[in-house]
Amino acid sequence: MTLTELAEKANISKSNLSNIERNINTNPSIRVLERLAEVLDTDVVTLLGMGEEDNTQDYYEEFLQRLRELNLTREELEEYERVLEFIEWKKKKSRT
Repeated sequence: MTLTELAEKANISKSNLSNIERNINTNPSIRVLERLAEVLDTDVVTLLGMGEEDNTQDYYEEFLQRLRELNLTREELEEYERVLEFIEWKKKKSRT
C-alpha cells in the first residue's frame, strides 16, 4: 500500500502521514493512530511497537545513541561505569 493510499483510507492528510513516517510529527493524535491501525488491520499497541516481545536490542541501540550524543568525558563515563558495576553486583546478590 502506498503512502497516498493509506492516507486516503485512513482519512488523514498525506503530509501528516509523511511527517509521522519521517518522525517529524512524533506525537500523532490517538484518533490518527486508531485510523491507521484500523486500515492496517492491527491495533495501536502493535502499530507503536509496544507489543513486541523482545525489542531489547533496539532499546540498547537507542540508549547507546543517546549516550554518544552526550559527548561525555572519560571521567564522566567512569562515573556511570561505577553505577553499572553496582547494578551488576546487586543483580548477582539477588540471585543467590
